[in-house]
This record gives sequence, C-alpha cells and structure tokens, in this order.
Amino acid sequence: MSKDIDCLKKAAYEIRKNLLDLCSIQSIHIGGDFSVADVMTVLWQYKIKYDPKNPKWEERDRFVLSKGHAAAVTAFNQAAIGCFDAEDVIKEYASDWGRFSMHSCNLVNPYVEVSTGSLGHGLPVACGMAAALRLKGNNTSFVYTVMGDGEQSEGSIWEAVMNAAHYKLGNLVAFIDNNGLQADGFVDDITGIGSLEKKYEAFGWNVISVNGNDISELVKVMDNLPDASSLVPTAVICHTIKGYGVSSIENVPRWHAGKMTKEQYESSLKELNKAFDMNS
Repeated sequence: MSKDIDCLKKAAYEIRKNLLDLCSIQSIHIGGDFSVADVMTVLWQYKIKYDPKNPKWEERDRFVLSKGHAAAVTAFNQAAIGCFDAEDVIKEYASDWGRFSMHSCNLVNPYVEVSTGSLGHGLPVACGMAAALRLKGNNTSFVYTVMGDGEQSEGSIWEAVMNAAHYKLGNLVAFIDNNGLQADGFVDDITGIGSLEKKYEAFGWNVISVNGNDISELVKVMDNLPDASSLVPTAVICHTIKGYGVSSIENVPRWHAGKMTKEQYESSLKELNKAFDMNS
C-alpha cells in the first residue's frame, strides 16, 4: 500500500506540473484544478473501472464532471491512464480543432460522458445514469461525479440529492471539492452553504468527510466505499485548498482562472517542486 501511496503522490505532482505547463500557454481554471487534483488522481489512477481502449464498455464506471471547468485536470488524468497523451492536451487545448478546452465536450472527445459547464447540471445527469444502470440490471458499475462547493447553491443539486436517496442509488458517489471559493469570491460571502456533511446526511446520504489534498486519506476512502449494489448514495466531502501546492495562488480568488507569465510559471514550478520534494 505504501508503494501505491508514493506512486499516487508522484502522479499528483505530475498532474500539477502538466497544469502549470498548460497555464503558461493558455488561461485555465488553475485554482480549482489544483484543489481537486489529488481527488482526481486517486479516482482516475487508482479506483475507477475503465478501459481506455473501449470508452463505451458497458461494464465501465461512469464519470460526470459536474464542476465542468475542471476540464484540464480531468484530461491530464485520462491521459495518465492511456486515453491519449498529455502532450495532446497541451497542443490542442482551446484550439478551434482540438478535443480539449475550458469545459469538457463529448462531441469532440469520446472519453467525456457528458458535456458540462453550466453548474448544477452534472449531479442530476449522474443521478439519471445511476438509475439507468439499475434498470439495466447492472449492480457493479459506479457513477462518479465531481462537484464544486459553489454549485451547491443551485436548486437542481438538491432535487437530484432527494431523487438519489428516494430511488436508493447506492451506485452513485459524489465528490465535492469543498475549497471555500467560487468564481466570484469566497462561498460564505456569496451564498453560505454551512455544513455540507449535515445537509447530505439530512437528505439520507452516506456521508464521508476527508482531507481532499491527502492522498493516503483519499485511498482509504476509495477502498472503503460501499458496493455499487448498496441502497444509499455516497457524498464524499473533500476539504481542499484552492490552488493547493503553490502558495502564491492558494486561496486567491483572482486565480480561479488565468494564464501565468513566464516569471509566475517559473516561480510556481520551483515552489511545486519544493512542496512535493521533487528535483527542480
């Protein structure tokens, strides 16, 4: 297990390194990508049941990016398991002909289950997918979704939360990137959401609280998720730091999205190497 942890920590570093490289070329949602990078790394490179050679494999786990602007961190993790090359993401990102952009699009990328970007829509879609798997008699595949904490103020989220509990969709697992910030500033200053743990528990969900920037904790959570055949949906509240790994962008609203100058990139890379104990 310790070898797995060490490998995943290095993988999470590589994801952030790729994100920094891209951010020196294009504007990306760097803050939220960094906060959820560890969750995505453990989900995609450790947990998910997925065949890169057959993205429509019926027995696969499904993934819906409700937090649609975390497209870059998703793409780099898919690249890490062989869906395409990381260099493809960097070369094609935000181009007129590319498969990768600020939000994921399944019209051009077969590894995207659902095009997302309008916040609050991903969980309802994931809920429908989970219900469809039940109707097909598939009790082994999960539907995973990643949400932001800012989108928890959307009414469509809570309609889906009620629906999932009512229809006993234990094959649905929602990871919430609870970093305390959204596009316009701090969540508590815009629409305070209080304790997400208490809210999801009140709606009948199985709730797990975790340090979303701790690989070891995330692996334990993934290892102990209920079976897909269970009758209670699971919410994993991931307490994270927006921009985690580079102090100059941590908890800074301005870095919800942006492009780095050469100086910012070099400084950020140096700090990232130090934070993850990597050679510069």
